[in-house]
Amino acid sequence: MENGIPVIGIVFILGIVVFIIACMWKIYEKAGQPGWAAIIPIYNFIILLKIVGKPWWWLLLMLIPIVNYVFIIWTYNLLSKSFGKSEGFTVGLLLLGIIFFPILAFGSAQYIGPQSKEALMQKNVNDLGN
Repeated sequence: MENGIPVIGIVFILGIVVFIIACMWKIYEKAGQPGWAAIIPIYNFIILLKIVGKPWWWLLLMLIPIVNYVFIIWTYNLLSKSFGKSEGFTVGLLLLGIIFFPILAFGSAQYIGPQSKEALMQKNVNDLGN
């Protein structure tokens, strides 16, 4: 029985990891990106940045200690807003991701497009041109 406890723990953790990957897969698909991108390290974050309307080089900012916390919070906030959610939902993503990522993935939230300032300004410029 002693050896069964670590195995149960490992299976439980793997189940959570698979569930979170499935949630991210669905979020990517809702945003019009390939779902399989959620399972490719580094590339998955590049696609997430594309979803929220930020440049790929933000990935480099994730390598700077302490600065990376600021940028992941900012990215999650833009993700929330890209799906029409508020800052309160961002707090949920940060503190209770196991609950809030599935809500975003499998709930009624619809992707409304990148909500970064740059993306909104570009959209306004494109709207004026039409």
